[in-house]
Amino acid sequence: MAIQLNQEISPQSLVPKIRRLWKLSGPKIQRLQSRWETTKGTPVFTERGVYATRGWTEWTQGFQFGSALLHYEATGQEKFLLIGLQGTRDHMATHVSHTGVHDHGFNNISTYGNLWRMACEGTLPLELINREAWELALKVSGAVQAARWTATAEGGGYIYSFNGPHSLFIDTLRSLRSLALAHQLGHVLMSECDRRVSLLDRLVMHLEATVRYNVFFGTGRDTYDVRGRVAHEAIFNTNDGRFRCPNSQQGYSSLTTWTRGLAWGLCGLVEQWEFLISQPAHLFPERLSRAEVLETVREAAVATAEFYISETPTCGVPYWDTGAPGLVRLGDYLNRAADPFNEHEPVDSSAAAIAAQGLLRLGRLLGKSRGKTFWQAGLKVADTLFSDPYLSSDEDHEGLLLHSVYHRPNGWDYTAPGQKVPNNESSMWGDYHLRELALLIQREAQGQPWLRFF
Repeated sequence: MAIQLNQEISPQSLVPKIRRLWKLSGPKIQRLQSRWETTKGTPVFTERGVYATRGWTEWTQGFQFGSALLHYEATGQEKFLLIGLQGTRDHMATHVSHTGVHDHGFNNISTYGNLWRMACEGTLPLELINREAWELALKVSGAVQAARWTATAEGGGYIYSFNGPHSLFIDTLRSLRSLALAHQLGHVLMSECDRRVSLLDRLVMHLEATVRYNVFFGTGRDTYDVRGRVAHEAIFNTNDGRFRCPNSQQGYSSLTTWTRGLAWGLCGLVEQWEFLISQPAHLFPERLSRAEVLETVREAAVATAEFYISETPTCGVPYWDTGAPGLVRLGDYLNRAADPFNEHEPVDSSAAAIAAQGLLRLGRLLGKSRGKTFWQAGLKVADTLFSDPYLSSDEDHEGLLLHSVYHRPNGWDYTAPGQKVPNNESSMWGDYHLRELALLIQREAQGQPWLRFF
């Protein structure tokens, strides 16, 4: 079985649920803002419905303040704009120059990027616009991200993860937005001997390396080469730049698919496809023509989308890993809706929120005929997430999207008494991407311009 499509769902039909979502969203943002002490770190996920921190990397702070900005954009309530502006001004500068992470697109596009985009679209009060400062932050962020570079034996390269120069993460596909915006703003990375490094070149080469080594196409690469599945991490020998093996930090194994990694890959691929279409051919690197790059991205996006649809229960919400060992105890789990309260394996609603946006964007790019299945699948996922038991209506619960998990292998997620797996908790990235998904569909329903980061 696969995601069960419902042709009756449309952006317009989801508007009542989206209105309810925004009504629930505001008080949760305000509650967290009123009590959170930034000296404790960044809110990451909830425990017993209350946001807590988890020091690994500070990759979720942009989602905290970005959520307020999205809420303002959707509702016009200026108090949320002020929360987002103040949070960005007071706490995000260190993320712009952070040399130790691959998360620039998460932190800085969600804050500086959203502010810049809204300024370009004319949806901000003129007296609050600080466009030059936001553009400078975006330029620096893109260059710092691009400087995390490992060359491969084939003559390309990739932006390496916080694990080190040997590590290529699937997640970084969505962080490529930082390079895209910096390039669009006319910026380059200055290297040794004043060498000017094109940010578009590095973006394209990272895309190509990720598709080659982290995405599978069913061509016999190894015994577990199933078309559309992804590996969370690709490992390289940094002495010669050669690929060594797939790996997984947050999935069950290197031979199974961590579904949030799949969602990051799908959404990131399609967003970059949207961006690269807008770029002239002469700007692409010599070894990779514009036509070749667009075809590579299209093929990978379609493959990952089809895999997501086929390996996800009928409701559109996946379990946390397609090879999680407890799934065998759930029987024919793909032939019914996911069960967040089962005793064997958790679902990951945050993966669904991210993937839904990728499915909608892919459906739109492919057009009404070829893209209809992906479009309707995205709407089906959204319809599920905007409803019980995923949308949090409890005013005492600080999260908006329930049944998100962070790091199942490390056991970081809270499991309530009487439960055997984590459930009923939220995450900063899950809440942010649910709001972003709602805003995208709302704008489509109202005939507004398509939501793009660039």
